[in-house]
Amino acid sequence: MTRTVDYFLSLNSPWTYFGHERFREILRRHGATTRVKPVDYDRVFAASGGLPLRQRAPQRQAYRLYELERWRTHLNVPLNINPRHFPVSGNLAAMMVIAADMLDDRDRTLDLVGAILRGVWAEERDIADTDQLKAIAVSIGFDAERLAARAAAPETKAAYDALTDEAIERQVFGAPFYVYAGEPFWGQDRLEFLNRALARPTAG
Repeated sequence: MTRTVDYFLSLNSPWTYFGHERFREILRRHGATTRVKPVDYDRVFAASGGLPLRQRAPQRQAYRLYELERWRTHLNVPLNINPRHFPVSGNLAAMMVIAADMLDDRDRTLDLVGAILRGVWAEERDIADTDQLKAIAVSIGFDAERLAARAAAPETKAAYDALTDEAIERQVFGAPFYVYAGEPFWGQDRLEFLNRALARPTAG
């Protein structure tokens, strides 16, 4: 029986960036698959009581910087703690990822997610800019014009809205957020618990 994890994510989240490749490795380890679900976290926060970074208390904003430094060191991944293009809207990037999922295979969609996250957090790219997103897509072998055209299509925006509605309905409140067999796991620091859940025997 194939194990499938729903992967609710934000394309401008450093925590999604920290967890992305480790999540992929966990999927490979267990022969599991994922459903990639970029969502509009402004809407999710409004529904769940969360606040965008710029609206959080100064104490929380200051502590976040310590955590970014700790995780960057712990995981040994490149990360600009104060990237040039942040805060930045992830909406256009989300629709590019949804378009990729419509047009291509799941592994390539996950490649694009990783490349966009690196773009924000390691490469000083503006992921709210169409040309920047096209350049990222080209760098991993996508037909950027075809991808951008699908991202701009009304059905892609409708899919983005539907995924966000689903996230709210399923009580998602942060990113990344993984759901496996009905069990939620919030945050890249919960990946070990997801790993253990995937290791459990399945019925059938």
